[in-house]
Amino acid sequence: MEVFPGWQDYQQRIEKNWLGMIREDDTIVLAGDISWGMSLEQAAPDFRFIDGLPGRKIILKGNHDYWWSTMKKMGDFLAAEGIGSISILHNNHYRYGEYGICGTRGWVNGTDAKDVQDEKVLKREVQRLEMSIKSALSEGLEPIVFLHYPPIFATNFNYDILDILYRYKIKECYYGHIHGRSAHELCIKNTYDDINFHLIAGDYLQFIPEKVI
Repeated sequence: MEVFPGWQDYQQRIEKNWLGMIREDDTIVLAGDISWGMSLEQAAPDFRFIDGLPGRKIILKGNHDYWWSTMKKMGDFLAAEGIGSISILHNNHYRYGEYGICGTRGWVNGTDAKDVQDEKVLKREVQRLEMSIKSALSEGLEPIVFLHYPPIFATNFNYDILDILYRYKIKECYYGHIHGRSAHELCIKNTYDDINFHLIAGDYLQFIPEKVI
């Protein structure tokens, strides 16, 4: 990530801030772009780095996570590596008190010329988000949604994703993906249509964990 301005020494900064704030009984959600490894094996050093930090970690897929696989393959790999503090958010949810941690990668915001492949990917992401939210609601939990892609960026709206958020009356939505100060300024970081949107990209937060609950 050092290829992006503002990301110099980011791993050391993450570790320092994490150790200064996070306790072993805390739960941390990492909203995608976990590793640039092209396979689970190549991503293993990054998993081990995250596993070595305090707390329970829940991770979802980002656009750079080419190592991402099926739940079974990812779970089996982490278990074989002895990595026990990382859980995968994929078509499911995780309980935190009265809340359900939900989410999916999302997809690029719609344009007037979306191609067929984009449509297919977006449809799957919408289904995954709805499945995740429904799984939390089935246990009587209040869903909190984490996405990688922003559902609103500048004047572009991902109406398919937003429709799910509105339909299930989601109150809190967190997202990452966006890098750079000028791009951060185009992000929605407040309440819009009764949903509180939060930008949690690493460089926007200066690699300081943001408290959710």
